Amino acid sequence: MHPGQTLTEITIETMTKLEPIIQKEQPDIVLVHGDTSSAYASALVAFYNRVAIGHVEAGLRTWDKYSPYPEEMNRQMIDDLADLYFAPTQTSANNLKMGNHQHGIIVTGNTAIDALRYTIDHSYHHQVLDEIDPDKKVILLTMHRRENWGKPMEETFKAIQEIVDQRDDIDVIYPVHLNPKVQAVANKIFGNDNHFHLISPLDVVDFHNIMSKSLLVMSDSGGVQEEAPALHKPVLVLRDTTERPEGVTAGTLKLIGTQFNNVMRELSSLLNSPEEYNKMSEAQNPYGDGHASERIIDAIAKWAATQKEL
Repeated sequence: MHPGQTLTEITIETMTKLEPIIQKEQPDIVLVHGDTSSAYASALVAFYNRVAIGHVEAGLRTWDKYSPYPEEMNRQMIDDLADLYFAPTQTSANNLKMGNHQHGIIVTGNTAIDALRYTIDHSYHHQVLDEIDPDKKVILLTMHRRENWGKPMEETFKAIQEIVDQRDDIDVIYPVHLNPKVQAVANKIFGNDNHFHLISPLDVVDFHNIMSKSLLVMSDSGGVQEEAPALHKPVLVLRDTTERPEGVTAGTLKLIGTQFNNVMRELSSLLNSPEEYNKMSEAQNPYGDGHASERIIDAIAKWAATQKEL
């Protein structure tokens, strides 16, 4: 990765560096996880080398090719190339069937929920937590998607700031994405505000544990929509669409978009209404039981033993 890298450059570089590895190792199957551009590029390299592809997190859809961008089309194209489809939910499996993928679909749950079994440490400590009064509540914020760059991000940040600065019981932790466009807006709006703690991006252990110590999460991320509800943390989704509608139906997520007034209204409601908060935090997470990885391994073993469609 390098500053200003385009999606085309990411795709080409991934393909160029991965192909020699696949040609050397000659794998029976390549597991592609998620919907990033590097995931799509990896699937394409496997296909070009006639290697089977298993897609973890298969079948997620918004049916809007520019939301999220480029992830929606990345995952659709990966699924067009895949041989095995590890769908996190029945809804995702149904999406695959709607797209004319009739075989090799296994509903597994999501591997992110599996990871929480290993990452959460109740004695966890991080320096940023020392900077916050222990009597204060914490909002964990993430925002980085391309479709939110510019005005949507600025409006969202200003709305959050407006609410937080009116209170003396809330601080915000924001692991800021390294993209310069995101960094610029974050520093412009939050840089001199003591209620906001801008930190470097976190690894999964740090992120999960800080999330577990937060009151709620505001995010335009995909995986957070699954992880936070497993920790009983409400998620306000800073997008107009989601490929995880199960969470909206279950009540663990709320789509609030990026318009200033909407963000103000929804954040205020969640902070000021214990009933609303409890309703979301106590809703059942629809994304699995923590055993998705076992189901994936079992399905691959069955596929390898038979080399037939599941």
